[in-house]
Amino acid sequence: MERSEPVLTSGDDSSLVVDRLYDQSRGQNVAVTCFYFDFAARKEQSATNVLGALLKQMIGGTGAIPEEIRQTLREQKEASGGRRPQLVDIVKMLQLITSSQRTYICIDALDECAAAQRFRFFDSLKEILAKSPSARVFMTARPHIRAEIEKRLAGRVENLSVGSTRDDIISYLRVRLDEDETPDAMDDILEEEILEKIPENVSEM
Repeated sequence: MERSEPVLTSGDDSSLVVDRLYDQSRGQNVAVTCFYFDFAARKEQSATNVLGALLKQMIGGTGAIPEEIRQTLREQKEASGGRRPQLVDIVKMLQLITSSQRTYICIDALDECAAAQRFRFFDSLKEILAKSPSARVFMTARPHIRAEIEKRLAGRVENLSVGSTRDDIISYLRVRLDEDETPDAMDDILEEEILEKIPENVSEM
């Protein structure tokens, strides 16, 4: 990952990428953060909450809150009567951290984020990347929001499509069927029906 652009794929799970980054970054001055969008929790997953969660991960990974961040939090708390940091404050703190160390931000299932919040998230992400040349972003999303992402992050996106073929699905199903702990519950006819029907229904997902 030597590019500063976010990478967009059509997959739904970035855990493999996150695990790989954690392994490669162990013992180095590198921050690896991740956020997984969930449609059922989209009301709570605002741009402010998402970026706040990423900030919390970055601060937690340092072992101690940097003095600049501590001072910003103190000033923000005094100015707002103890309210939680606002989006603009969170963006500034993320800029401060990501500009001083290599940072990987992994976002999974971005299409599950509410449209209005995606716009705010994209705008904030652009601000962070503008001040953080060593930051890298990896996002997964379904193809229908590709145009939106490319528009909001114009010139900064490298797109990589990822998908499974019918043969991939059948191979996976065969492995799972072979692991069935109650083999007597299924005859050859039922197995063939499963191998025919399931790939037919999910191959376009």
